[in-house]
Amino acid sequence: MVTMKWKIGDVEIDNQVVLAPMAGICDSAFRRIVKSMGCGLIETEMVSTRAIMHMNSKTQEMLMMTDYERPIAQQIFGSDTESFEIASKYIEENMQPDIIDINMGCPVTKVAVKSRAGSALLKDPDKASDIVETVVNAVDIPVTVKIRSGWDENNAVEMAKTIENAGASAIAIHPRTRHERYDVKADWSIIKEVKDEVSIPVIGNGDIRSCYDAKRMLDETGCDAIMIGRGIMGNPWIIRQCVEYLDYGKEPERVSSKEKLDMFKRHTELIKKDSDNPKIIAHKLRTNAAYYMKNLHGSVEIKKKIFQTETEEELFDLLENYVKTLKY
Repeated sequence: MVTMKWKIGDVEIDNQVVLAPMAGICDSAFRRIVKSMGCGLIETEMVSTRAIMHMNSKTQEMLMMTDYERPIAQQIFGSDTESFEIASKYIEENMQPDIIDINMGCPVTKVAVKSRAGSALLKDPDKASDIVETVVNAVDIPVTVKIRSGWDENNAVEMAKTIENAGASAIAIHPRTRHERYDVKADWSIIKEVKDEVSIPVIGNGDIRSCYDAKRMLDETGCDAIMIGRGIMGNPWIIRQCVEYLDYGKEPERVSSKEKLDMFKRHTELIKKDSDNPKIIAHKLRTNAAYYMKNLHGSVEIKKKIFQTETEEELFDLLENYVKTLKY
């Protein structure tokens, strides 16, 4: 088997594995860890178009990216064409991502209901079309869109055609409605329906927790690439496993508890390098520690202790001693 390269617009991507844009998770440190595992396309966490217009230090930090992460797509969300135009122009000029991605899938109430952004745009195809067309006309780089299958019922094919006609270069589909959130199994047949009806690349997202799931989604839906979200948290090795299995048929190897601790240490150094805010650093360290230790023997109890630690030294002492008690 050989590496499956593909393109979004004129952006060449080395393999069929894409990082999902997870809010509060996909900061630059996390993305660099994922990239080191061989991820083909990196997506950032979503940033509000209004926040970009009223730039502050927090927004600036969220927009930070490195050349190492390329090709990279900056995801933005909002509800009006004016802010999308201003924000996308700013991002292209100042951050210089390879792609701009528009969020039309976020189910969070604060975004989807109160701000009428994210998945709320699935209720208004005309407005969604105007937003896509505005961004496409505002920038010279490819524009992509991430959607769910609908607000409370499936209109994924209609939305995909609308988005394609508005000039988008690719579409990612998470086959659950906003109403379903993450409470039901992702319906991959919807991804296939979308792929059959549009000519732009389609990225499938939802319930990929192993390299076998990735292969099955590609086979069942014909999508151009797979996008991994929650399955990667604390488990960046899933990226390498998917790339190696899809491209070379290599079976995944078990990841030891020591490898997880070593990766967390590496992740910690990147977090500290990117931020000088002690509260933010402490929060990210404890959160990521809990993810890396997830599913290990006794991890439920150790998670409670992780969030009781007050210093970095105390946290690492706890993890070092915990890993010593494990057989693998």
